[in-house]
Order: sequence, then C-alpha cells, then structure tokens
Amino acid sequence: MIKVIYGAKGTGKTKIMIDAANATVDVAKGHMIFITDSKRGMYDLDRQVRFIDTSDYDIAGEAALCGFVKGVIAGNHDNEYVFIDGVVRIAGKPVQELAAFFYMLDKAAKDSNITVTVSVTGTREELPDFVSKYLDA
Repeated sequence: MIKVIYGAKGTGKTKIMIDAANATVDVAKGHMIFITDSKRGMYDLDRQVRFIDTSDYDIAGEAALCGFVKGVIAGNHDNEYVFIDGVVRIAGKPVQELAAFFYMLDKAAKDSNITVTVSVTGTREELPDFVSKYLDA
C-alpha cells in the first residue's frame, strides 16, 4: 500500500512523516525505514526506525532511486514500513515525470506486503492522477 502526504513547501510534511514513522514503532512487527536526502530530522526519529540519507549514496535520477528503494526493500524480508521524504528532490524530477517510479513503488509494496509513505510537494490539484489515487489510502 502507498500513502502520499502532500502540501506546499514549508507546510510540515517532514514532521508529519517523522511522526508517522515514530507511531509505527509500537505497532510494527517488522522493520521501519525512513529515506530522505539530508540529515534533517535524523535525531527526531525513534532509534528503532532505520534512517537512510540518500545524499550518502549519490543517487542521480528516477532510475537510480527506483533501484535504491528496491535494494533497501530486498535487503531484509522483515521490512514493514518505508517512508520516503522528498521523493521529488531525491529523483531530481518534477512529480509529473515520476510515473515509472510510482508504478515500481506500487508493485514493490504489493509484492513485499509493505506500507510505503511518500511526501510530495504540491497542491492536490497539481498532483498527477498516478499520485492522487494514493491520497486517500
């Protein structure tokens, strides 16, 4: 399952993501992973949530991000929750050009039976159909 958190820049999406990740600690039976592109928020996460800063891995582009996320998911069969904060910044593309990424993410989430939460900058009206279908998940 994919969930999307959206809003304009500076509206608190990262805080919502961190709070959501911390809330899973008490209910998760598997691993929780938080992927972002900076160290910001690292110390706000519960220590049981694995923090990954993509800037440590020189991810460039949507294809690289797809491969990275698949590798993280495949790295442990106990993964239950994955949070990706700032997918547009990490991929380096506007959200309208990330259809392949969301397709891959949907397939990976279903195949691995995990819940993926993604933050996207933009208003509801700006989001393409392939993203807005996950808003009410």
